[in-house]
Amino acid sequence: MSAGWSWYVIVLIALNIVGCAWLLWWTSRRRPGDPRPEDTSHVWDGNLTEYNKPLPKWWINLFYLTILFGIGYLLWYPGLGNFAGLGKWTSQKEQARDAALANAQLEKTFAPYKGQPIDVLARDPQALKLGKSIFGNNCATCHGSAGKGAVGYPNLTDAIWHWGGSPEQILETILHGREAVMPAWGSVLQGMAGPDAVDYVIAYVRQLGDPQGGNPSDYAAARGKALYDGLCVACHGPAGKGNPAIGAPDLTDSYWLYGDSREALRETIGNGRHGVMPAWGPVLGDTRSRLVAAYVWSLSHPAATDASNKGTP
Repeated sequence: MSAGWSWYVIVLIALNIVGCAWLLWWTSRRRPGDPRPEDTSHVWDGNLTEYNKPLPKWWINLFYLTILFGIGYLLWYPGLGNFAGLGKWTSQKEQARDAALANAQLEKTFAPYKGQPIDVLARDPQALKLGKSIFGNNCATCHGSAGKGAVGYPNLTDAIWHWGGSPEQILETILHGREAVMPAWGSVLQGMAGPDAVDYVIAYVRQLGDPQGGNPSDYAAARGKALYDGLCVACHGPAGKGNPAIGAPDLTDSYWLYGDSREALRETIGNGRHGVMPAWGPVLGDTRSRLVAAYVWSLSHPAATDASNKGTP
């Protein structure tokens, strides 16, 4: 706030306080010349007359105490423009204090699970319950409350993991995040094989996922294979199986993160994609990240958790 606006606020507050005090003083007593009730000629229902009768003294004094309290409040807490207040109170300090108290309480709750392996936590019903709660508060925004994902956000309930689905890899993803970049190959491909080059690659990629091996005489797929071998093989591999080390997806399964329509594949190949999974380690800490990882791992390994939780209410 600039100095001019600060003084504007201070003067405005001061005028309001002084105005309230003056109005209270002015109306708190009868003054010479005020008419008596019988002189006003304003009578209703036989005995109700117009008359200026001040409030009781104790009531007036309560109003004065309210004004004094307001002045003291504005001096102790920030409220007068840029004046920080004698108490040096800030909402940031209060939030930090409350967060520290809450985190201390949470640490007690999470202490029994500190450093435990993900697959061990996944067999503990209470750990899974905590992990599900943390997931709902932090991860459900992107992956959905059931972990089914959406376009651009992975489904966590299947067996397909672009960065690897082992317990340690899932924990690594949660703690440190992931950044996947699919380059925009549109202009490069068109320079190599003309305006239909992207469609050629799409035709070949579709054959990679065909259990029958596709149509060997498909001209577009044949042209696409040559382009694929020249550009895409570095990340997705000769057989299109992908590379979890760099997040390159397997092109032979039926899962497409951004959709498998021709329009979606054209967008992916032609203009590229940039997917970011935030690093939750600084936010959740190690133990809570482990609990989330255990819950996420359990979504795609129900048999491992159901057997250990059998009979649990």
